Amino acid sequence: MFKSILVPIDLADTDLAKPAIATATTLSQNWSGSVRLLNVLPMTPVMLAEYVPADFDEQQRQTSEEALAIVARESGIDPAHISTVVRQGGIYHEILEEAAQMKADLIVMTSHRPAMRTYFLGSNAGHVVRYAKCSVLVVRH
Repeated sequence: MFKSILVPIDLADTDLAKPAIATATTLSQNWSGSVRLLNVLPMTPVMLAEYVPADFDEQQRQTSEEALAIVARESGIDPAHISTVVRQGGIYHEILEEAAQMKADLIVMTSHRPAMRTYFLGSNAGHVVRYAKCSVLVVRH
């Protein structure tokens, strides 16, 4: 049923992602599926561009790829069934784009408990749930 699972991860808080990774691991093993870990890097604001090294975005991407590789190794998923990708842009937009591109059957993501500000502004998980073309499982932290 769930052959292709996308798990967005915030590398600044990998502990938050652990329940989503554990859930995706179980589901992928039960359905003989694959898992893709995704990290989304923010765009460097134009006004900061002159203050950072010319290869700043590439350095960030490389650091994120290395960190995702560590998370993938520690996940316990067979290396043949897990992949990683780093994208740059708006968080929920890039999650939805990656899910569409890989034809994901399921997105598994962790979300903080709702706060008052998320009722008015919305959250990345809320946007993904509303606009994803596949099933979304939000694991509460």
